Amino acid sequence: MASSQASLLLQKQLKDLCKHPVDGFSAGLVDEKNIFEWNVTIIGPPDTLYEGGFFNAIMSFPQNYPNSPPSVRFTSDMWHPNVYSDGRVCISILHPPGEDPSGYELASERWTPVHTVESIMLSIISMLSGPNDESPANVEAAKEWREKRDEFKKKVSRCVRKSQEMM
Repeated sequence: MASSQASLLLQKQLKDLCKHPVDGFSAGLVDEKNIFEWNVTIIGPPDTLYEGGFFNAIMSFPQNYPNSPPSVRFTSDMWHPNVYSDGRVCISILHPPGEDPSGYELASERWTPVHTVESIMLSIISMLSGPNDESPANVEAAKEWREKRDEFKKKVSRCVRKSQEMM
């Protein structure tokens, strides 16, 4: 039952995004037979280090969506404090609902069922515009962001160039 409700909601969100595209990203299914796995492309936000890039990711939805958050993993190279080395995105709204066991995030900052694909993607675009280096997924990138900004910029520039070549 939950799976069919999730499927219907995801079909609606995909249809809405196709009818009314949102600046900054595009989305579609990895496989037309599986509504629970989406390909997304995020366009590097203007006036950021990621400007001009086209970053691909996979968004995987659980069967009980929207009660639980999807996961998002970049398949393009990404150098960012809030992206694990394997590409997984680490932002508050993608963390399970409820209290944070480590006490860092407020419950209100974590996943709630009111989030949509659009709100998730806009949060990721915002993350690219302003990294949170206080709670990094990639400690090395966070350290570079804080202490060796020129090195950080060079690595991001390589990611942007590579993403352009892949288009």
